[in-house]
Amino acid sequence: MQPDDAATYLKGVGTAKAKVLAAELDVHTVADLLEYFPFRYIDRTQRSTIAALSDDGDYVVLHGEVSDIRTTVTGKRSERLTCTLNDGTGSVQLVWFAGTKWVREKLKSGIQYVVMGKVSIFNWGWQMTHPEFEELAKSEANGEVPFLPVYNTTDRMKRNGLGTRALARITETMVRSLANIPDPLPEEIRTQHQLVSRRDALIAMHFPQSIAQLDSARRRMKYEELFLLQFDYQYARMQRQHAVRSRVFSRVGECFNRFYKEKLPFPLTGAQKRVIREIREDMRTGHQMNRLLQGDVGSGKTLVALMSMLLAIDNGCQACLMAPTEILASQHYATFCRMLDGMNIRVELLTGSLKNKEKTAIREATAKGEVQLLIGTHALIEESVAFSDLGLVVIDEQHRFGVEQRSKLWTKSTLAPHILVMTATPIPRTLAMTLYGDLDCSVIDELPPGRIPVHTVHRREADRERVFFFLRNEIARGRQVYVVYPLIHESEKTDLKNLQEGIELMLFYFPRPQYQFSIVHGQLPPDEKAYAMERFKRGETNIMVATTVIEVGVDVPNATVMIIENAERFGLSQLHQLRGRVGRGGGKAYCILMTKDTLTTTSKERIRTMCSTTDGFKIAEADLKLRGPGDIQGLQQSGTLNLKVASIVDDEPIVAAARNDVRQLLENNPTLKGCEPLLHHIAAKHNQYMWGKIS
Repeated sequence: MQPDDAATYLKGVGTAKAKVLAAELDVHTVADLLEYFPFRYIDRTQRSTIAALSDDGDYVVLHGEVSDIRTTVTGKRSERLTCTLNDGTGSVQLVWFAGTKWVREKLKSGIQYVVMGKVSIFNWGWQMTHPEFEELAKSEANGEVPFLPVYNTTDRMKRNGLGTRALARITETMVRSLANIPDPLPEEIRTQHQLVSRRDALIAMHFPQSIAQLDSARRRMKYEELFLLQFDYQYARMQRQHAVRSRVFSRVGECFNRFYKEKLPFPLTGAQKRVIREIREDMRTGHQMNRLLQGDVGSGKTLVALMSMLLAIDNGCQACLMAPTEILASQHYATFCRMLDGMNIRVELLTGSLKNKEKTAIREATAKGEVQLLIGTHALIEESVAFSDLGLVVIDEQHRFGVEQRSKLWTKSTLAPHILVMTATPIPRTLAMTLYGDLDCSVIDELPPGRIPVHTVHRREADRERVFFFLRNEIARGRQVYVVYPLIHESEKTDLKNLQEGIELMLFYFPRPQYQFSIVHGQLPPDEKAYAMERFKRGETNIMVATTVIEVGVDVPNATVMIIENAERFGLSQLHQLRGRVGRGGGKAYCILMTKDTLTTTSKERIRTMCSTTDGFKIAEADLKLRGPGDIQGLQQSGTLNLKVASIVDDEPIVAAARNDVRQLLENNPTLKGCEPLLHHIAAKHNQYMWGKIS
């Protein structure tokens, strides 16, 4: 039997059970089941007596004699099987509600059994529901396994004879019959890190003989997971660098130099200069740049992107920027037009809301090369959009686009365009190493001079009068404020503040016509939403009451206060993004986190973190620890963090070691001579590598 064989051929499975495994666990092959690890183990050496039982919810192992086996009909098609287990110190009632026919065939009165499960109090006595059991004589004859694996199973699996004990039996037979389990880790790496073989690790992951053996197996499997993750990315990067040619941007010309000397709104920070040098070096090589640009809110990523585009224009190419929303695209368009005023550069905006006549004119001018810088939304990836010579693609808020969407821009040019993807959601170092292993990462880690950090405070409902008094003072000074709610309508299931209720409350405390409101939420038609935001931008309204639709894309320098209602219900990254909407004018700004009176430990830590720092990278690290990688904004779509054993939060040293080992392996042995299991892994991942060629 080979790891690639279908699960159907496993002893004890067959066609019917294989369908259940596929549907419930996504297990299709022998290899899939090999890597379906127990979530816990029962220490069979720690036997309990019934007299010493406690109702603490722990698994226990009991030895005793079975008696009084009964089947009771409980419905038309349902029945309950019960029996009594006595070990001389007391008795426990054993109960089954499913699989009763199979259990009745196995249980015999007067026979000693080993029974495992959780006990609880029922009708003044001990009860164990759906326990695992085995005849004591058979258990001793077979040699007792010290640690019994416990697998996550479903009701459907149990009904089809695939409970945790059945899985253990199938897995044990399978593991011991696989004489040859290919090991993707080269021998020198296993020796260097003192890692056990893959076969030994897999056996110990399912059937450890000791805690030390289990720890050794886990360390091996963690390293393998992180090594292969890094290998996938770095191999794709190596392939791209060798196989994917792009334009050579050899010159820094008039556009870049004139902008740098005459148009800069403020002096570049050291971090911005460093990142521009990194981008320029990439675009001079003739290999496709594939770079991730990270930077906190207000760090100047957009300016770096514009100057990178000017390099493309100086070298006779076009550039485009794709943003996730029309509001953000329009904001970029207005910013670029203002910054490039007086320069001979044609900038156009292409969005879905334009009239067909306007779209057609922009598409025709772009195809002829008359438009040097095109900004847009998803409209840029439509088949009708063609470029004369696209040299650089910038993707803003890249996590909001799917891989397939982003890749369509790559096909708009005969030679692969250089790719710059930007995110204002700082990514922790460990996560960046893991998730973006095939990208070169640039970080703008300092804010422009004069930018004052937003002062963040925590307030509860009892403080509301004081908070509103502060708002009136800010508005009297000519400032504007945001009030953000998590919901649009009242919910029967939660006690969250909602937008409609919030509008009524705000109108009571801030009556018209003295105060004017913009109301924005996701269910508004795009034109109404744009109109409300535009009025706020022009200063025609004092207060914007909104949902998180304003998280990205609203830039109002005069807004100095952000109130976030039910702040405990937001993630740290989202709170940080919302806070970034204020303080953009250079003056003192405030973020007020309103919460209910009682908070969970996690919510308290989240609020404390927000009040103690404005550093996006520190916040991202805290978010990663509190929520885990699967919940960090935008990462669910990646599908790359499906780790079974490793944790990028707890295993950072292994991430770093695996990354370094992969780099050295590919540098010293780029053809992977003698690494057949890795070559097999590449073949299986071929389609992923094709998608991996673009961010």
